[in-house]
Amino acid sequence: MATKRKAKAALSADHYTCRLAWSVKDNEFIATVVEEVLQDTLAEGEEIPAPWDERTFCGEFNLRLGPDLHKKVALEAAERHESMNTYVIKQLGLIDA
Repeated sequence: MATKRKAKAALSADHYTCRLAWSVKDNEFIATVVEEVLQDTLAEGEEIPAPWDERTFCGEFNLRLGPDLHKKVALEAAERHESMNTYVIKQLGLIDA
């Protein structure tokens, strides 16, 4: 579960990642300037999420596939004598097939 931060003293822009995206409309890269985002968020009274490197993850997430895709994944995993979890991780290319 991600933790939230409110304390201004605990914030440092160098703990956050910067996002760079291509804008087709502007035909240029657009960068999210973290310091400004943090200041705007604080000014609006919103909570600041913890930086990615400071968050803890449990290693689980729920994935909704829809009944037909769920059936297909379950069948293909069973045919390979694998759990659905192992099958999906292999399909994502995160471990060797």
